[in-house]
Amino acid sequence: MAEATTVPTTGRAWHLIARPAGWPTDADFALREEPVRAPRAGEVLVRNRYLSLDPYMRGRMNDAKSYTPPFRLDEPMTGDAVGEVLASEAEGFEPGDLVLHQLGWREFATLPARYATPLPAAGEVPVTAYLGVLGMTGLTAYVGLREIAKVREGDVVFVSGAGGAVGGVAGQLARLMGASRVIGSAGGEEKVRVLTEEFGFDAGLDYRAAPIGEQLAKAAPEGIDVYFDNVGGDHLEAAFDVLNLHGRVAICGLISAYNATAPQVAPRNLPLILGKRLRVEGFLVPDHADLRPTFLDEAGRWLAEGKLVHRETVTDGIEQAVDAFLGMMRGANTGKSLVRLDG
Repeated sequence: MAEATTVPTTGRAWHLIARPAGWPTDADFALREEPVRAPRAGEVLVRNRYLSLDPYMRGRMNDAKSYTPPFRLDEPMTGDAVGEVLASEAEGFEPGDLVLHQLGWREFATLPARYATPLPAAGEVPVTAYLGVLGMTGLTAYVGLREIAKVREGDVVFVSGAGGAVGGVAGQLARLMGASRVIGSAGGEEKVRVLTEEFGFDAGLDYRAAPIGEQLAKAAPEGIDVYFDNVGGDHLEAAFDVLNLHGRVAICGLISAYNATAPQVAPRNLPLILGKRLRVEGFLVPDHADLRPTFLDEAGRWLAEGKLVHRETVTDGIEQAVDAFLGMMRGANTGKSLVRLDG
């Protein structure tokens, strides 16, 4: 197997050192130097170039039973990353190859090659797209609309958290799937501008400017057929109020509750699920991995044709990863949140 001439002996990685109570703080994390292990048979050593920051990671900081195991204390955290192979002891991988894997939050990763997905060296699509619009982010939006909500020609679709990574893609995909009107919520005038002027939403609602229920009722006077939920809470309550008979709700995330220290009050109108015969379904994208080839074919074509736009908020330096994560949780990002490492 080919091997790079220079293999680092140490690298930095972010460790979770305390379970956050409510909002995480800097004291819950530590950036630590640790040994870098050379690859053994069937393994590759990767220098990470970009780290993905995603809301679901907040749940993994809790010591609670969930659909994905919690981060272990005093060990490197994990998440999607794109990097360059430095050394390989695996057939089909050579130094310089770009790969997608799940050992993020660190500068270097040694892992079995079977867990590394080869990426194109160059092309029309930037490598960061495989962490966002063509990665788990885009697939999540695709699954929620195509498989869970089953968007139909002429549907009116409302997407909450549309200024974020998944929401921005979901609104665009809804239109490409035949929606007649797409409405999105976001925090702040600039994000609303991006929704309508760059992403092609018909209406953008600034949830900081006025109660979301009032704004949604005005934006959708004839109701909505589909709600793609990234927020929960008052947004879910507002959607129940305006959903039409037999409306469909795809629950992707409930970020309004991720750092809550007390139970949320909203939604207070759950009886509407029965009266309107609504279909409300939560989903996890790993359960729908079989849709990935179809998603990549459709979304890749739309991206190449310029019909699908993707935004990224990139922070430089592994030292800034925790601050960037906390900023994302507060809505500071537009589109996909990434950390770029020196390479």
